[in-house]
Amino acid sequence: MEKVDWKVEGMDCTNCALTINRYLQKEGMQSVKVNFIGGEVSFELNGNKTKEELTKGIADLGYKVVNEQQTTNNKAQTKFFSNHLQRFLFCLPFTLVLMLHMLPWHIHFLMNPWIQLAICIPVYIVGMGYFGVSAVKSLRRGIPNMNVLIAIGATAAFVYSLIGSIGNLGMDYIFYETAATIITLVFLGEWIEHKSVAGTQKELNKLAAQQKVMANMIAFDEEHKELIFPVENTSLHVGDLILIKTGEQVPIDCKILWGDVHVNEALLTGESKPIHKTKKDALIGGSIITDGTVKAQVTAVGKDTVLSNILTLVKQAQGEKPPIQQLADKISAIFVPAVLGIAVLTFLINYFAFDVSGTNSLMRSIAVLVISCPCAMGLATPAAIAVGLGRAAKNGILFRNAKSLELFKSITTVVFDKTGTLTKGQMSISKWQSIIDENLFKQIIFSLEKYSNHPIAKAITTGWKINNPLSWKKIEEIKGLGMKAEDAAGNIYQLGSYKLASSLTEDPSHTAYLLQNEKLVGWFDVEDEIRTEAKEVISYLHSKNIQTILLSGDSLERTQKIADALGIDKVFAEKTPEEKLQIIGNLNSQTPVAMVGDGVNDAPALAKATIGISMSDATQLAVQSAQVVLMNKGIQHLPLALGLGKHTFITIKGNLFWAFIYNIVAIPIAAVGLLQPGLAALAMGFSDVVLAINSIWLKFKKVV
Repeated sequence: MEKVDWKVEGMDCTNCALTINRYLQKEGMQSVKVNFIGGEVSFELNGNKTKEELTKGIADLGYKVVNEQQTTNNKAQTKFFSNHLQRFLFCLPFTLVLMLHMLPWHIHFLMNPWIQLAICIPVYIVGMGYFGVSAVKSLRRGIPNMNVLIAIGATAAFVYSLIGSIGNLGMDYIFYETAATIITLVFLGEWIEHKSVAGTQKELNKLAAQQKVMANMIAFDEEHKELIFPVENTSLHVGDLILIKTGEQVPIDCKILWGDVHVNEALLTGESKPIHKTKKDALIGGSIITDGTVKAQVTAVGKDTVLSNILTLVKQAQGEKPPIQQLADKISAIFVPAVLGIAVLTFLINYFAFDVSGTNSLMRSIAVLVISCPCAMGLATPAAIAVGLGRAAKNGILFRNAKSLELFKSITTVVFDKTGTLTKGQMSISKWQSIIDENLFKQIIFSLEKYSNHPIAKAITTGWKINNPLSWKKIEEIKGLGMKAEDAAGNIYQLGSYKLASSLTEDPSHTAYLLQNEKLVGWFDVEDEIRTEAKEVISYLHSKNIQTILLSGDSLERTQKIADALGIDKVFAEKTPEEKLQIIGNLNSQTPVAMVGDGVNDAPALAKATIGISMSDATQLAVQSAQVVLMNKGIQHLPLALGLGKHTFITIKGNLFWAFIYNIVAIPIAAVGLLQPGLAALAMGFSDVVLAINSIWLKFKKVV
């Protein structure tokens, strides 16, 4: 199936997202995800419908699928009523004139109902052109949105006034200013709401803005002379050569061929300290060259770049709904019909039970319609998640789904892998000993380790560069133990931890042991430096009463040494991946567990943990099995990840509380006549702004 990612304009609330979601599912689309805050829609095309047919179907619902070509055309042909601010500015003068007749000194010509009708009609047409059309389309699909309430409220006031004008019933029946005020103030509130909600996407937009920049492409003429000319990075292909100078942004993922530079990767990893990079090192698109000049070769373009992967992960996470959102979604789905029922009851009870005049009963009913805000409940969770994920991405923390944010609130145990997680993983060979020829010993070990991805193997292949490695008849890597190979003569070699040699020696202190035909022929040791931030991170976890555990396949002696240096509570050493998986399963059955590992060797355990947190370099981003990826090659932002998870959940709870309380309190106030429809419209428009501001505060508040 083809994966489709669209940008859809016109979604204002959860009901809008539900409408599109249900339509696509009805048409047979799979894996449908709709995020109304970012306007992101993704699904898998099943072949029954074409993209053109689905685009038209979404347009029939009142929304618009936007692609890059359409966006360009829209910029060239901008229509006046393209946003709520323009609609508000158009309606405002008419509404202000209509409200003049309410002043203590009457302007006589404005007391004429037909003149008021003439002034109101432009506002009503613009209002119904947006709210009315949207309301009708949502009703036709069986999922009424908040525009139904606005359209009915404004239409009720307009029609009531029109009847009063035709029947010459007097000024007590003329409420054109109410219809105009509702439409005008809701346009204002919608515009402010959209600006506020857009603020929740600020960090994500910063990343997206880095995707299209100019690059200096290197080419050669017929005399093989080097030519340099500017091109957009979107025109580059894998293998192209580019020149990047001091102060420039790295235009796309590439590998240095010549030169060395200092690079600021803060935009992508949250690490502001410049990193020195030289020949063969990778540069991430979007980072900034602070010093130096390099020639580099493009290694990834389009959706394969690190920046694109980051944006994709964040957008996918935004589209996911954590468990706490499910209740709000259920209420939002029935909210509009419920409010319509309450509005009808308000009119009937006021008119028949409390003997309130028909005019006042209608005004109270209209106030109920326009004060109600289903958007608040729909916005509560997505707004907070958007800010939480954006702040996390800015600091090199990538959440694969929104559920992980919520799960952080209950984590009581954090399990760490050792190599590459608590230590730097940049090992160096310290000493070795062998009963066979030294050169042969190194040749055998190099030839075995060149087939392994373990950090120890990388230390060997970097430290011992052998030009004539052995050829193996058969070779395999046994996870948790080491390497096993057979040469052409039938000799069996094994290289691995003390478990392999436990029956041949009583000294468990060495990093790896080499066996030839079940006979111990040598060993070697490597040194790995503890990360400078590890001690501080462990201390932070202890301050939050979170238990720390070190889980490693390394020897007990070396593992315990690391644990003692950092103050870790508990140690599990010499464990295979299967044993790690079992230990995580046992811990999970007792308490919610987060595991921090390298994302490759610890993949099963990371997947088993309540939350798997992967230590990752940028090139491995797309293949991690954890729910959370730390891109900064260190655990310094682990406290921030935990803090953001907990505080995002706190923000969601605060938003939901406000959304429910607002509607629970506001609707009865409107029903008993303590709120005029105009003020109700203004209050409705600003209710979402409170949620957006509370969510945006998450961007700045201290969470660690």
